[in-house]
Amino acid sequence: MTLLSIGDTFAQTVLGGSMLLALPFAVLAGLVSFASPCVLPLVPGYLGYVTGMAGATTGTSSGATGGAAPARLADAGRGRMLAGMGLFVLGFTVVFVALGVLAGSLGASLLRASDVVTRVLGVVVVLLGLSFAGWLPVGQRERRLHLAPRAGLWGAPLLGVVFGLGWVPCIGPTLIAVYTLALDEASAGRGAALAVAYCLGLGLPFVLVALAFERSTRVLRVLRDHRVLLMRAGGVVLVLVGLALVTGVWAAWTQSLQGLVGGFETVV
Repeated sequence: MTLLSIGDTFAQTVLGGSMLLALPFAVLAGLVSFASPCVLPLVPGYLGYVTGMAGATTGTSSGATGGAAPARLADAGRGRMLAGMGLFVLGFTVVFVALGVLAGSLGASLLRASDVVTRVLGVVVVLLGLSFAGWLPVGQRERRLHLAPRAGLWGAPLLGVVFGLGWVPCIGPTLIAVYTLALDEASAGRGAALAVAYCLGLGLPFVLVALAFERSTRVLRVLRDHRVLLMRAGGVVLVLVGLALVTGVWAAWTQSLQGLVGGFETVV
């Protein structure tokens, strides 16, 4: 395969009209997931765990709020914290990308009924958005897998895999919305790209926290103080996307964008 053909494939995957809408949404969904009550309070605990400073936290496996001693974590060194968080993010990225490939492949097999499937899943996304915002009585219980691999850099990727598998019920509304778009794309490659975008939105804040831990503690505190507003804003976004899928507006938008980029020639 030549560089030109690789560039064409890349352009078709990323610059398609539908992907121009789906990729930013996937990144936003990841950011909303990070700010959710089942992830945000545990960030300091994860940071302590992946750097081998498990004693500085109350323990990720106990379901505690993840309080950590900032001084002890600061002593771990910025490089070690970045390495630990990077490996942690890599762990859950592998899980979510694998699921994205599966969703895209399943969408390809359902291509003939894609319109019906998209509309049905749009209804599901609307309901999940209402639940995520706290406006439905269902789905409010926190469910997650509690496993604690060995603390430290060696256990960081495994902890990321555990996070990816165990936190799906908790961050499910945003993740399912992304996989719904992956089904709509009907392509394993595009499903993987959307999953990577979601992991970028979810994982980048983890890395930034490790990069500037002392300053980020204040940011995390502000986010926790406004978690209800963040959850409701994220829920509204999910509802709007779901309604766009149900009504066919999403398809109309993607067709319009496809027409705009149809004559574009990539230089990759």
